[in-house]
Amino acid sequence: MTHEAAANVDRRPPTLVFVHGTNSSSALVSGLVAELDRRGHRSVAVDLPGHGGEAFFPRGYEAPQDLEALATEPSPLAKITIDDYVERVADVVRGARQDGPVILAGIDQGGVTVSRVGNAIPDLLDRVVYVAAYCCVDLPNMAAYLATPENSESLFPQLTAAMVVDPAVLGVSRLNWRSADPAVFQGVKAALAGDFTDEGVSRLLDMLEPDETAGIPVAEARGEAETWGRIPRTYVRLTLDRLVPLALQDRFINEADRLTPDNPTDVRSVAAPHFGPFDRPELVDIFAELASH
Repeated sequence: MTHEAAANVDRRPPTLVFVHGTNSSSALVSGLVAELDRRGHRSVAVDLPGHGGEAFFPRGYEAPQDLEALATEPSPLAKITIDDYVERVADVVRGARQDGPVILAGIDQGGVTVSRVGNAIPDLLDRVVYVAAYCCVDLPNMAAYLATPENSESLFPQLTAAMVVDPAVLGVSRLNWRSADPAVFQGVKAALAGDFTDEGVSRLLDMLEPDETAGIPVAEARGEAETWGRIPRTYVRLTLDRLVPLALQDRFINEADRLTPDNPTDVRSVAAPHFGPFDRPELVDIFAELASH
């Protein structure tokens, strides 16, 4: 059955399933979920393995910080793989599908999981949505796109002040968001938070998690034409994003459209930095509209 035919059969309202990005959790979209709920739409935010209630906080990360210990303490996230992420999200999708259609949305690195889930269970998804997210098509993984000209203006290097140790050493990307170094605060504000107030940046830092599985950027992440490519998709461009530059976002859209010319991307644009915030009215309106169709 095609997605169009399935949509005609199942008239129940959809469930929106949100997948967070790197070093974060479902908390970052809690405001979005609450606002969608207020408007009468079903939505759920997934905590990927090792995040949210399963997050790992090294002892050296807590106050008073022990920076030497922080650089050496092993992390359980080193054993987590993209397959674990896909399994977690696919289980949520299967459960939500019992209540009707499902729209799966990913933010930032969460796009990798969305594409892999789309490859695995395309018939259970009625739409995939990328919010300034990695939507790999021509190149195999996130790491390959980081080296492209379209990524040259990314302010990711400004976050290196928060990097505690080479990810190859611990098997995780460990960032010290609680650092007293002013460069960390300024780097987060420039790369992730844009026009946030200083108080808003501080709240964001409190929500970010120190460890992220190091293997995700090099994991196979391409959407496949015969599976993922059959699912209607939306790309929400965040035009003020300085971490995933607009040129790179547009590259993802163009590659996807070349792969599936009969299934073009529904493109939306919001003047927002990388971390939104995601409950800003423009973003809520987009998801409310998608959930109403």
